[in-house]
Amino acid sequence: MSNKFVDKEQFFLLIEAGFIAVNQADEDSALKIFNACKILNPTSSLSEIGIGYLHFHKLELGKAIEIFTKVLERDPKSEMAKTLLGMSLSLSPTKGAEGEKMLTDIAKDSDDPQIRNVASTTIDFVDTFVKKSASPLEPKKPKQK
Repeated sequence: MSNKFVDKEQFFLLIEAGFIAVNQADEDSALKIFNACKILNPTSSLSEIGIGYLHFHKLELGKAIEIFTKVLERDPKSEMAKTLLGMSLSLSPTKGAEGEKMLTDIAKDSDDPQIRNVASTTIDFVDTFVKKSASPLEPKKPKQK
């Protein structure tokens, strides 16, 4: 980075602050931080990934998928974008299988143990909560004859 006010370490701290703001449901701060990071380092995809992560947290899966897909078009090796895209797809009502396959591949192939862990945890979550059958309080689907 050529900006004399922010070095690489400070840039990553700002990105991390943006992710923390997302986790704290502080959308306004997260957007301000990620947009500032875009200005400070326009070649980094991390600010876009952060905005996609914000949409993922809000369950705006279509927008999150769109952002992560655009990041991967420019940077196909971004494991963070691949993982978040897989997570978004796996929660999508029509693209769940595609997302699970992506996460399975990431969990198997990634060199980064944290990425593998996130992918595996998401697969477990989808299996346990997204694919689960109706609870005792929910009406069961009638058996077809």
